[in-house]
Amino acid sequence: MTAPAYDLSAAVLCRVQGHHAFEACVEQLATAIRLGVFAEGSMLPPERELAGRMAVSRATLREAIAALRQANLVSTQRGRGGGTVVQPAAAFREAGRTELADRADELADALTFRRIVEPGACHAAASRRLSSVHLDLVRATLDDVLGAQDEAAHRQADSRLHLAIATVTESPMTINAVTAVQGPLHDMLTAIPVLQTNIEHSNRQHRAIVRAIERGDAPAARREMERHCDDTAALLRGLLP
Repeated sequence: MTAPAYDLSAAVLCRVQGHHAFEACVEQLATAIRLGVFAEGSMLPPERELAGRMAVSRATLREAIAALRQANLVSTQRGRGGGTVVQPAAAFREAGRTELADRADELADALTFRRIVEPGACHAAASRRLSSVHLDLVRATLDDVLGAQDEAAHRQADSRLHLAIATVTESPMTINAVTAVQGPLHDMLTAIPVLQTNIEHSNRQHRAIVRAIERGDAPAARREMERHCDDTAALLRGLLP
């Protein structure tokens, strides 16, 4: 199949923010593929062109394309005339997709709810004079995330860190809200490929969140969690139907 006769990509691809460059590239490119802006069997534009349009480095763009390759959205052809080819829709990652598609409204709402609840929990945690027990809990769960040895362990440790932050607020309603949102979030994250670049970025954000809580900087804690929620949502919007 050939590319459309007219260029729709300007409606999808735009300059991205530096803090969110990798995730935003994944979201924009995956959305363009899913919407047919880059048709099945067509080549993506050259790296130099894509990087220029999204105002990112070519290294960041290559990481984003590698994520799309892991998700079976594209493949790479080597040699003369090669490039990045859009895969047929049938080749897209299918694990858990049917069940998730049936819950589309619920899952979209979960991401909206999370963006409200978890930054607020971080703000509340950093606003408190935390006991050594609470600080040790947050630090230990962060260490578990950073030291996870496989995908499943990392996903579970990630959830525990978020629940630990909610726990130290000592607000039962906050704890219940974060617990409620982590369930659907887990379902979505386990249905997309584990992307090493995203794990590294996520771990940096987790460190920044915990540091802000440790020093009692509530605005920074909220801001760092907002960034974290936004980046996770961007990946999910890009890689899930």
